[in-house]
Amino acid sequence: MNDQVTAQQPRSFITLAMTTALLTAGLITFGAVVRVTDSGLGCGNSWPLCDGTILPPLNNLTAWIEWSHRLFAMLIGVFGLAMLALAWRGYRKNNRAVITTTFIAAGIFTFQSALGAFVVIFDLPPTMVTLHLASAMLLLGSLLVAGILAWHRPLPKPTQRDNVTLLAYVTTALSLIIILTGALVRGSGATLACPDYPLCNGELFPFNQGSLETVHMIHRLAVVGLGLMLIMLVWYMYRGGRNVMLRRLSVLALVLYFAQAGVGALFVLTSATPLWGASHVALASAVWGILVAVSAIDTLNSRQPVGDIAPAVA
Repeated sequence: MNDQVTAQQPRSFITLAMTTALLTAGLITFGAVVRVTDSGLGCGNSWPLCDGTILPPLNNLTAWIEWSHRLFAMLIGVFGLAMLALAWRGYRKNNRAVITTTFIAAGIFTFQSALGAFVVIFDLPPTMVTLHLASAMLLLGSLLVAGILAWHRPLPKPTQRDNVTLLAYVTTALSLIIILTGALVRGSGATLACPDYPLCNGELFPFNQGSLETVHMIHRLAVVGLGLMLIMLVWYMYRGGRNVMLRRLSVLALVLYFAQAGVGALFVLTSATPLWGASHVALASAVWGILVAVSAIDTLNSRQPVGDIAPAVA
């Protein structure tokens, strides 16, 4: 009976971790909806209440958008507590990496929640909004890593850790940087500083036009750089003989990147239509999440299981 319970715990944790990660991606998208609809202060500077009340007025749409975002975050908190309980029960003796990563995710969630309150109380300063988004992305990444650590089975013969692994790390880091520069574009008011595409007011390097145009175009150029890195990653994943899962995930990241870039262009060309803005962030978080998974899996595939880290139970 005890063996059966032990076998069920990893499966339950993996399912819960991936569900929580999916909800976190949804929360990030919902946060984008809050931003593009200018609902960030829908509840005023009141937190945790909404303008001093438990429920916002029925006729105040922006307040309900902001309030729903907070309730969504609370739901993730509940799932996170359940993850902590399962991790402590199932992994504290045989897979410390899982429980450590889960506790890191809990710490990031606590920081993000406190920062969210700070952002509301102090009128959404752009730097704090960007940091809030960064913590959300790190939360998504840590949840995915926790699930992968619990699920992953080491290869019979570990692959060699080489420049492909380093390329995966750099590409993943660049995807996060681009997300943060995008948040700065929005927060600084530079969203429509370059109303044409792909040029900026007819110029490729509009650095003499003003600070807003410079911020906007730096983001676009960084996006181009990410595309080149992703193409290289896919090429070397195949050339380096990585397993089928890693090759498919890298291709999926590239496909979603092109979708993200296309939606970003539509966001500009349609004068910042909220639908495209929220979709742009959703696709960006998907690319980030997939690249985190690629980096984590490739790292685990290139090392032997050590000491207290046991393979996940199928």
